[in-house]
Amino acid sequence: MRHKYRKSFEELVKENKQQLLNDKQALEKIEKRIEERHEPKKLA
Repeated sequence: MRHKYRKSFEELVKENKQQLLNDKQALEKIEKRIEERHEPKKLA
């Protein structure tokens, strides 16, 4: 049995990027996580 064609890492990244750009909700979720990560940490 032959193996199916495997996509290169570059192709997978490109595909994933396109899917995210088409999915506004997922894009907003990612942006929110990035913003939270870069906010100054609050000391208790």
